[in-house]
Amino acid sequence: MTLPIADRTITELSQLLRERKLSSRELADACLARIDRDAERLNSFLAVDADAARKEADAADAALARGDGADRPLLGMPYALKDIFVTRALDDDGRDLPGGLPTTAGSFILEGYRSPYASSAQERLESAGAILLGKTNCDEFAMGSSNENSAYGPVRNPWDEMTVPGGSSGGSSTAVAGGQAVFALGTDTGGSIRQPASLTGTVGMKPTYGRVSRWGMVAFASSLDQCGPFARSVRDVALVLGALAGHDPRDSTSVDTPVPDYAAALTGHVKGLRLGVPREYFVAGMEPGVEAAVRAGIEAMRGLGAEIVDVSLPSTDRGLATYYIIAPAEASANLARFDGVRYGLSAAADEILENYTHTRGSGFGPEVKRRIMLGTYALSAGYYDAYYVKAQQVRTLIKDEFDDVLSTVDAILAPTSPTVAFKIGAKVDDPLAMYLNDACTLPVNIAGLPGISVPCGLSDGLPVGLQVIGRAFDEATVLRVADAYERAAGFSDFRPPTAHD
Repeated sequence: MTLPIADRTITELSQLLRERKLSSRELADACLARIDRDAERLNSFLAVDADAARKEADAADAALARGDGADRPLLGMPYALKDIFVTRALDDDGRDLPGGLPTTAGSFILEGYRSPYASSAQERLESAGAILLGKTNCDEFAMGSSNENSAYGPVRNPWDEMTVPGGSSGGSSTAVAGGQAVFALGTDTGGSIRQPASLTGTVGMKPTYGRVSRWGMVAFASSLDQCGPFARSVRDVALVLGALAGHDPRDSTSVDTPVPDYAAALTGHVKGLRLGVPREYFVAGMEPGVEAAVRAGIEAMRGLGAEIVDVSLPSTDRGLATYYIIAPAEASANLARFDGVRYGLSAAADEILENYTHTRGSGFGPEVKRRIMLGTYALSAGYYDAYYVKAQQVRTLIKDEFDDVLSTVDAILAPTSPTVAFKIGAKVDDPLAMYLNDACTLPVNIAGLPGISVPCGLSDGLPVGLQVIGRAFDEATVLRVADAYERAAGFSDFRPPTAHD
C-alpha cells in the first residue's frame, strides 16, 4: 500500500526530498492540511504558525537545491513540540522577532505566555533543518495519563475518537499518528512518551536521564523529566534522537558523554542477545488482548535468535507509590514559581497572599492542585522522613534491581501499558485507576533508564505497545532491539484507518 505523503517516515521522505521528487513546501502543506482538517476532531494542537512553517520550508528547499541534505536527514521535516517546551521566533539572520508561539503547558495560568528564549530542543532541531509547525496539547504541566487534564480540552485518539490518546504527551502522539507532523517531541516523567505511543500505535522513546537537555522544558519533576521523540518508525526515532542528544552546559543534569551513531546501530539482528522478561510487569488487571500481543512480540524476538530469559524486578509493585511521593513533592516546589508576580495569570487583589491564592486557585486545574497538595504534605514537617526520605530509599532499591538484572541481560522486554486506549471520561473520577496506567513505565523513570515503545499489534482494534528497556546511556541497544522487532513484525504501515486522505 502506498501511503499519502503526510503518513510516511522520515527515511522515505528524506530520500524523496534529496531526489527532488518532493519539496519541503509540499510536505509542510500536507501536514498543515491535516492539522486544519482534524483540528476539531482531534484537538491535538494548541498553536500553529503556518506562515512561519512555509517560510522555513522554502528555506529548506533552497538548502536542498544546494545539495545540503546528504548528511541532514531532518532537513525539511515538519515537526511539532509538546506545549511544555518554550519557543521563540527568529528572522532570517537569527534575530529575535516579536510574538512567536505561546507556551502554556496546557494551563490557564500561562495562557498567552511567550518566552524570550528557545528551548535546547528547538535550537537543536532548527540546526538540523527541521520545520516547526506548532505546539501540541498536553495534560496540564504534563500531569496525566490520558490528556484529559488540559485546560484546553482533551485530545482524541485518531484510532477511535471516543478514546484517549494517552498522556501527558497525547497531542504529540496524536499529531504523528494522524499525519499532522512527521515527528514530534514529548516529555516523559512517568511514561508520558511511551504510554501515549502505545495507545496511538506510534514509536516513542524516553532516553536516559541526562542524555537530552531539559533546558527550556517547563519543569514538572526535575529528577524524572526527560525529553524524547515520537515518530513512525524506530529508525526515525533514532534520527531525531541523534539530533537532540548531547551535553548542554545550561542544564546541570545534562551528562557529558559521547553520543553514538544511533542509526548505525540498527543492524536488524538480535541473534545472541539476552533479553529479560520480568514476571512482575504482567500486572493484575492487564487486558488479555494486551498480554497476548506482548507475549507474541516476545516470542517473535526468540524467533529472531535472541535468548529470552525470565527475570525478576521484585520492587516493581512499589514503583507507583514511590513515584507518587517523589513526583508531586518536586512538582510542589517547581510550581511555586507560578504566583502571578513575574509572568502568567495574575488575579488582582489588595494583599499579596490573597493575590497568590486567587491566582493559583483559578489558574491551576484539579489534577495539578491535587499533586501540589500531595507533594506539600509529603515534604511537610513530621512527614518528610516517613514519606519523602523513604521513597528515595525505595528509588535506590528499584534502580539497584534494574542494574542487577541488566548486568545479566542486554535489554528487558515488557508491556508498555496494561490496557489499550480507554474511553474519554472513563477514569477521570478514579485517580488511582488512572495512575495505574503507568505501572509498567514509571519504574524506568525512577531508575533513570532508557525505554522505547514500539507497536506490537492490536487488541479490540486498538494498538498495543511492546516496551524495550536498556542500560543507562545504551540507547543504541534499545533501538537495535526495537528496530529488529519492527522489521520482523511488519507494522511499518501501522496507521489509524482515519488518518489517510
